[in-house]
Amino acid sequence: MATKKYQELQDSTDNDIKEMLVETEAAYQKLTFDHAIRGLDNPLELRDLRRDVARLKTEIRRREIAAISPEDLAKRSKIVARRKRNK
Repeated sequence: MATKKYQELQDSTDNDIKEMLVETEAAYQKLTFDHAIRGLDNPLELRDLRRDVARLKTEIRRREIAAISPEDLAKRSKIVARRKRNK
């Protein structure tokens, strides 16, 4: 079942997601700095923001992959398969 945050991302435009990513990363950096200096009342906020950043980056990447042509996608799949084989 999709979460509420995931569904909100699906409805957002690319520019909105990129703006949210910039804002969320800035908020995360500010909180990490504040936590290092004086501590936070609720340090779990750091985890939530870190996961939000990952969620936004994942959605951006998913949209990039969906937008590439089938030829480029096949080429990408070959590269991924080769990397897996060489490990």
